[in-house]
Amino acid sequence: GDFAYRNEKLEEEYLSQLRGKKHLIIGNHDNKTLKNEKAMSYFHSVDKMMHVTDNGNQICLCHYPIAEWNGYHKGHLHIYGHIHNRKDDTFLFMRNKEGALNAGCMINNYVPVSLNELMKNNQIHKEGKL
Repeated sequence: GDFAYRNEKLEEEYLSQLRGKKHLIIGNHDNKTLKNEKAMSYFHSVDKMMHVTDNGNQICLCHYPIAEWNGYHKGHLHIYGHIHNRKDDTFLFMRNKEGALNAGCMINNYVPVSLNELMKNNQIHKEGKL
């Protein structure tokens, strides 16, 4: 979510440079992208929430951080954005949620990352080393 937030170029210019299948989990700053037909043609799917499997890990994807997600008590993961790299009350709450991972680009060096890299970057962010 929040794809191309505060962008200088058209959304499709960024999307055309990204490899692979693109899935948009809608964020609160995606209205401009959602209205851009050319940009939307790059997305394989567009959802508010999605459940996927990565290397045997069950993952709930949602732009917003959720206190409990589908499979929470079974060890499933939750990947969210929305709070970016803020360290506010939501960050303080979510950092103690086992399996919750912030996908904010700021804590992931503004590049796509693997699940393992996301876990590592979240640990570094939680420890205040970013």
